[in-house]
Amino acid sequence: MGHSSAFARPPNVVVILADDQGWGDLGFNGNRMVATPRIDALAKSGAVLDHFYVSPVCAPTRAEFLTGRYHTRVGVRGVQNGNERLNLGERTIAEVFRDAGYATGLFGKWHNGGQGPYHPNARGFAEFYGYTQGHWPSYFNAEVEHNGHRVLSTGYLPDDVTNRAIEFIEENRAQPFLCYLALPTPHSPMQVPDKYWRRFADREITQAGTPPAGQKEDPDFTRAVLAMTENIDDNVGRLLGKLTALDLASDTIVVYFSDNGPNSWRWNDGMKGRKASTDEGGVRAPCIIRWSGRIPAGHRVEGIAGVIDLLPTLADMAGISMNPDRPLDGVSLRACLEGTAAPQDRLLFSENAGKVSVRSATHRLDAAGQLFDMEKDPRQTKNVAAEFPAITTHLKDAVAAWKRDAVLPPKADRPYPVGFVALPRAELPAGEGIPAGGIQRSARWPNSSYFKDWKSVNDSITWPIEVLTAGRYRIEIYYACAPADVGATVEATVGPAKIQARLGVPNDPPLVGAKNDRVKREESYTKAFRPFVLGEITLPTGNFNLTLRALDIPGKQVMEVQAVAITLLR
Repeated sequence: MGHSSAFARPPNVVVILADDQGWGDLGFNGNRMVATPRIDALAKSGAVLDHFYVSPVCAPTRAEFLTGRYHTRVGVRGVQNGNERLNLGERTIAEVFRDAGYATGLFGKWHNGGQGPYHPNARGFAEFYGYTQGHWPSYFNAEVEHNGHRVLSTGYLPDDVTNRAIEFIEENRAQPFLCYLALPTPHSPMQVPDKYWRRFADREITQAGTPPAGQKEDPDFTRAVLAMTENIDDNVGRLLGKLTALDLASDTIVVYFSDNGPNSWRWNDGMKGRKASTDEGGVRAPCIIRWSGRIPAGHRVEGIAGVIDLLPTLADMAGISMNPDRPLDGVSLRACLEGTAAPQDRLLFSENAGKVSVRSATHRLDAAGQLFDMEKDPRQTKNVAAEFPAITTHLKDAVAAWKRDAVLPPKADRPYPVGFVALPRAELPAGEGIPAGGIQRSARWPNSSYFKDWKSVNDSITWPIEVLTAGRYRIEIYYACAPADVGATVEATVGPAKIQARLGVPNDPPLVGAKNDRVKREESYTKAFRPFVLGEITLPTGNFNLTLRALDIPGKQVMEVQAVAITLLR
């Protein structure tokens, strides 16, 4: 794999991804309530892909960015319960750039698999600092991970991961680097430092959303999003400022985009749908690409483009010959960005939970088979299928063909891997466990939840696992337990093997999160869970269930469980 000789040193690549930020949340797209001067300046100094499409939810978009292929091809079915895992064998952007001699780092949210070999350190990122689940329960002094090990973050998490990205750039400035800053905001929980919240706490909402009948905008949620967006803008400014200070700005391609439509009803220029929808408002996202001196400043790319195009585009601009072993769905936009060609005539497909819509340059066929003229009716108010039967039939046939070609087969069981030699420690979070009996989750959404109400010897928690390497393993439970409840004997079984230990040390920390929330959350709060070592166990390779049970319960409950860590020792 080599580079073209068009430039002496390959360009650096910085990709900044916001989480749940809508197309309409930014000043350069017409939002008058928010101040985003750094992102607006980035748009003026680079190219704006005005009709840029992503998936309706987080993990599928991230998988498409990583691979240049539709998420339906690469094993990503959803955002939780293991459905977010990117199939092994798919080649990621980090692997492509690493193999071309780039330093690679990811800072923030991954959301495409938590255990090796799905973990980012096993998918081409030499440096990883952040979290692998779909959302995080606290943004202040939060427990995250650094290359597979738990660490405590410093201050406000978006600021902290930006600091880490800046440090990575400084450390690798002498060689080409791929820096992926996957910011956690404005995804909930709606937490933001006071200096940003004060700007919006009492602000009147002067640009309202257009929710469908029976739904309404939550003004405080909107205020929190705008405050978080101004923090994002500051962090973008800090990172771009570091590139300038290191004299790297002209040698660096910068990409800024978001992973789906807005996570609430708020101003989005009247587009139909929001996050999780396959309509325009759920899948149209902001996207800016800057390469000073190569991409004309202020250029607006006409036509449609998608997140699947970023990998082939960036590789092309970096002079990297990809030679993919399976076909990409994305295409290089280099000529479009440089202004030497118009985007090709094509179709882009959007899927979520089996619902598929398709976008051409001029029309959208929605998941119900309605046709909309997106040039005359960008808000999808009038179904024109009867007026344009030929276009309708063409797009319906295209959706049917795409489903046959690209949609996943029925779900197969995929146990969680443990014993991956390059990353010997695997965490099995509660969000991936299966409770039985009276055990409850701490919240509706599995991501970042924990198990509670473990009160009976008939209760259990199970994780289906695949042991990749035969050997000796240490098993730990990340737990919380009040002093009055200490003393239960807990047993872990893995196939025929068993290990047990008595919990003798209380850990009764308070819930964390509520005091920093600007809006009441649906997700779980968290605690300072601590490890309880059950002991060591010898395991053969193969597929098993790892199951926790209590043999006796002297108190009201056994413990609360956040995760099980299983580490290959030898």
